[in-house]
Amino acid sequence: MFKHIKSDIPSSIVVFFVALPLCLGIALASGAPLFSGLIAGIIGGIVVGGLSGSKIGVSGPAAGLAAIVLTAIGTLGGYQNFLVAVVLGGIIQIVFGVLKAGVIGYYFPSSVIKGMLTGIGIIIILKQIPHFFGYDPDPEGDFAFFQIDGKNTFTEILDTVNNISPGATLIAIIGFAILLLWDKVLSKKGKIFQLVQGPLVAVAVGIIFYILTKDSEVLAISSNHLVSVPVPEDAASFLGQFSFPNFSAITNPQVWVTGFTIALVASLETLLCVEATDKLDPHKNVTPTNRELLAQGTGNIISGMIGGLPITQVIVRSSANIQSGGRTKLSAIIHGFLLLISVILIPRLLNMIPLSVLAAILFIVGYKLAKPALFKKMYKLGWKQSVPFFVTVIGIVFTDLLIGISLGLAVGIVVILLKSYQNSHFLHIEDNSNGKHKIKMTLAEEVTFFNKGAILNELDSLPRDTYLEIDIMKTRYLDHDIVEILEDFSLKAKERNIDIKLVSKRGVVENPPSYIGFFEERPKSKLSLS
Repeated sequence: MFKHIKSDIPSSIVVFFVALPLCLGIALASGAPLFSGLIAGIIGGIVVGGLSGSKIGVSGPAAGLAAIVLTAIGTLGGYQNFLVAVVLGGIIQIVFGVLKAGVIGYYFPSSVIKGMLTGIGIIIILKQIPHFFGYDPDPEGDFAFFQIDGKNTFTEILDTVNNISPGATLIAIIGFAILLLWDKVLSKKGKIFQLVQGPLVAVAVGIIFYILTKDSEVLAISSNHLVSVPVPEDAASFLGQFSFPNFSAITNPQVWVTGFTIALVASLETLLCVEATDKLDPHKNVTPTNRELLAQGTGNIISGMIGGLPITQVIVRSSANIQSGGRTKLSAIIHGFLLLISVILIPRLLNMIPLSVLAAILFIVGYKLAKPALFKKMYKLGWKQSVPFFVTVIGIVFTDLLIGISLGLAVGIVVILLKSYQNSHFLHIEDNSNGKHKIKMTLAEEVTFFNKGAILNELDSLPRDTYLEIDIMKTRYLDHDIVEILEDFSLKAKERNIDIKLVSKRGVVENPPSYIGFFEERPKSKLSLS
């Protein structure tokens, strides 16, 4: 784990700066105490990072759960009752891991995963535009199209035009220039520029700018456009920020429903993120998904026990980690310790960081996820790849993460059904001599009820006086629905003077009196032909 520490420490600092405003913003969007987001970020880094099998995934509070948390806190009668649901959700996730439910993550189409990454990249850019110009009515971490402030992504951008803060915008542009200079030029000039990352320099310049201009009438950055970490006066007030679950609420059925909802949504988001992160990883590590569910469940139990929000693996932080050169889980763990140490020792310094500088950092993260070249590449792959991709992207931008992925997945399933429809059989016209059409139909290796329509259409389109050879030599499984189609067609075949030759491993037969009898009908839905 310490083999790539020179890469992991700089990347952990970048992830820390990305995670800090998101932890606070997601807590605010969730209607939870601000400190609860930091707890989730700390546990996600240290505990989940330590237990996870992912080398470059980073966990923390999830934007996709904000709406669920906001509603649940109200319906369950308070935050402490909600924490019971978080603990239960963690336990259920561990059960999912034990039952090896992580295999679900392998069944998301590649086009949908790429669409998810691209959609999130676009959302990051769109959502950070107001923050870049010093306009912050909607909190960081609200990634849904319809925002909690009553507006949507695009109306928020339009409102920004009339609410530009000169100081915030100026330091954002300076920070953005530093990031580009570091990424394109300085990082190639020497090792010092690789160890000291551009985001750290941009944040330091942002703090200096805030201090130097805080008395300026024009360039001063208002407090609502700065990071806002709770500042405890002493150890007692720091410990007072922790909340504990009210386990007397465990008899409330709604608590269990909420717990299961958290477990299900958090597990799906995590598995999607794992798939996406593994695709982004230049070293192509493969994350064990069942172990990831166990790690996430443990993290949620601990987070819920001390007042934290629900945790998932998060693509924004994970992609920032990859882009910054993170190589092992040490990066995620160090970022968790940085969050812990900073909120204890330097909360006042953190509260001098302009959100516009952090927006500049996230612009880079978003662009690298949604590069224009990817759209061209996906389009060239053909409609079967491009349609699920574009549907996922549009769905995420105009709804939210889970709905967008669901839409893309639905389209992906339709594509699979169409491909299955098309690949059920092959037709070869071998001979048209002697006034009789000779046609050979070769069935695929596995023919299921998905293929009913295609086979029915082909059989119905056969002309009179046809000699049909059906070759199932390579067919291992033939669904009973297909056998029934052949049985029904045998009656039509006699009326249309169609002779049928059936070629299989069980022998060759012409015009069998009963196809069901030939295949020896069994109670199982599929008949083995091997």
